[in-house]
Amino acid sequence: MNVSDMGTDLDRVLITEDQLNERLDQIAAEINVDYAGRNPLLLGVLKGAVYVVSDLSRRLNFSAQMEWMAVSSYGSGTKSSGVVRILKDLDCDVTGRDILIVEDIIDSGLTLSWLVSNLTNRGAKSVEIATLLRKPEAAKVEINPRYIGFDIPNEFVVGYGLDYAERYRNLPFVATLAEHVYGG
Repeated sequence: MNVSDMGTDLDRVLITEDQLNERLDQIAAEINVDYAGRNPLLLGVLKGAVYVVSDLSRRLNFSAQMEWMAVSSYGSGTKSSGVVRILKDLDCDVTGRDILIVEDIIDSGLTLSWLVSNLTNRGAKSVEIATLLRKPEAAKVEINPRYIGFDIPNEFVVGYGLDYAERYRNLPFVATLAEHVYGG
């Protein structure tokens, strides 16, 4: 799939497929060093992080156990509601585990702040964050990811797992969505 397949749905490409792959290589190299000799649990946040977790995990030089949670503060809108709901909980115990939360994007940080607190309260040994995208201008709480792919402007983006109303996730790049699609 490419930009021309989207007609006028997209405004512009922010991050190309090549840029995504290059940055994931770099992040994986850092994780390989930082977690050498440890067995971290990669925790993907559904649905958006599926692409990031999949591609990042294949770049790691250790056997990575993966777990998934679905937590949401969006609904079908374009802005975080701030109300966190667990849609799918963990299938394993995290007591005493090193957890690496893998996110597609950090907007307000409210959902992620809640998730870090939740995992800590469940007895995780450590909780770190890797995020592909971060919107510093949208932050409502302080979140300090250990690994950041790209800082982006506070615009609504789609692609590489990010969606609008469950569409556009399968784009191999990150783009801004044209305002006429979501009503700006």
